[in-house]
Amino acid sequence: MAYLSDIEIAQNAEMKPIGEIAKAAGIDEEYLEYYGKYKAKINYSLLNENKRENGKLVLVTAITPTPAGEGKTTTTIGLADGMKRIGKSVAVALREPSLGPVFGIKGGAAGGGYAQVVPMEDINLHFTGDFHAIGAANNLLAAMLDNHIYQGNALNIDPRRITWKRCVDMNDRQLRFVTDGLGGRVNGVPREDGFDITVASEIMAVFCLANSISDLKDKLSKIVVAYTYDEKPVTAGDLGATGAMAALLKDALKPNLVQTLEGTPAFVHGGPFANIAHGCNSVIATKMAMKLADYAITEAGFGADLGAEKFLDIKCRKAGLTPSAVVIVATVRALKMHGGLAKTELGNENLEALTAGIPNLLRHVSNIKNVYKLPSVVAINRFPTDTDAEIDLIIAECKKLGVNVVLSTVWADGGRGGEALAREVVRLCEEEKGDFTFSYDESLSIPEKIEAIVKKIYGGDGISILPAAKKQIATLEQYGYDKLPVCMAKTQYSFSDDMTKLGAPENFTVTIKNVKVSAGAGFIVVLTGDIMTMPGLPKAPSALKIDVDENGKITGLF
Repeated sequence: MAYLSDIEIAQNAEMKPIGEIAKAAGIDEEYLEYYGKYKAKINYSLLNENKRENGKLVLVTAITPTPAGEGKTTTTIGLADGMKRIGKSVAVALREPSLGPVFGIKGGAAGGGYAQVVPMEDINLHFTGDFHAIGAANNLLAAMLDNHIYQGNALNIDPRRITWKRCVDMNDRQLRFVTDGLGGRVNGVPREDGFDITVASEIMAVFCLANSISDLKDKLSKIVVAYTYDEKPVTAGDLGATGAMAALLKDALKPNLVQTLEGTPAFVHGGPFANIAHGCNSVIATKMAMKLADYAITEAGFGADLGAEKFLDIKCRKAGLTPSAVVIVATVRALKMHGGLAKTELGNENLEALTAGIPNLLRHVSNIKNVYKLPSVVAINRFPTDTDAEIDLIIAECKKLGVNVVLSTVWADGGRGGEALAREVVRLCEEEKGDFTFSYDESLSIPEKIEAIVKKIYGGDGISILPAAKKQIATLEQYGYDKLPVCMAKTQYSFSDDMTKLGAPENFTVTIKNVKVSAGAGFIVVLTGDIMTMPGLPKAPSALKIDVDENGKITGLF
């Protein structure tokens, strides 16, 4: 049987004019700013002027990622469509895709199969220009910083201690480390520099955590870009860059409204990486979805140890959000990989490998239930090769933790395949009351917060802090940054900081290599390994398959 590709399914869909989607969601015309027929931005003033009671917030997360795939975004969209099919008022809030993965290897972030947000090509490419605005604001700050040094350096900035990089939304390893300012005095001050990918910029994190323009400006002003010769932090506010940066971001800050294949309203807005930053869509988009619907379905990047931990410990803490339920997505295929099976062997029943891999799922489930004290359900994204015996094994193991398992077939069946999951999520929201608790208290010291995450969430024995990181922690304590939450930057492929340790590893320590402050975003970034803030393209990048014909029809985009 020949299956249609994601882009073919999306291009065959009959989309409704975005004004109809907005009207059905209760958005008046006065708040709409059209970007063509099928996209619009919503003025953030709606949040203050709409007095409707907020809906319930549902987080979709997943097991530790594998090359076999989990389908978290697909499940998020299918769940929302399933809720709509059973008569519930629902909206989706998702991250925007980065052009780096789109043209690289990972692919887009618009879902898949019959559970997608559309227009898929627009969302995966330039969309409404938000990332370009974020990149422009980032690079304006970099230009003003270097110009300040060139024009006399009144702030006494040490060029060797500049922490701010330029950015571009593309995988380009050539730009990781550069030397610039060459060519004589009139062309700047020579120094070592580098580029991040736009989604790794602190401005992306600030953008996604801001509640308003005034809050955005306050956060932008606090961004630390360098240190002086006497080791004092220099901020964007010190450089006078705040107002101009906010002017570049004022339209981007308005959430983007699109639709699922089944006409469910979807806010797609912002997109920080989850292994570097906090990995969630914007606070404004999440609050907009909650303001307009009885149920707001959102997701967090990578596995629950990264995306969900940061969603709960950073985003919810800062935005005052309390989820009503959590969905943990898994596949039989991925769990068998965690059990040591090769990707080429996943099509055959193997209860032994599945038994060895299930502890990965169970640790994530236990964390949501016992650390964060939230009601949860496991969604098995079912493949045709999954056997009943394999499914029954997962159900039995999750039942021991008092958590239900629901099969999802949203990739093949759209919302119809998500109805059972939708009913269980509604039951959790209405019948089971959580007692939402963070995994650590902000008042703890930086090492204590890191250790709490490693022990409680990762299942590790403790941490080892390298001398350079100890010195960095002391500096952050000196300037009062130690009471901020921590944002762990580590591999997404393991609970540990070693990507080869699959499943649910034990008896490990996590090595802390670097600790730096994202003062604008309001968190401390803790680097545990060689985390790339500028990815490279693979040997055969996805860009090789993408094309467009004379009529403007795009092909090869997944």
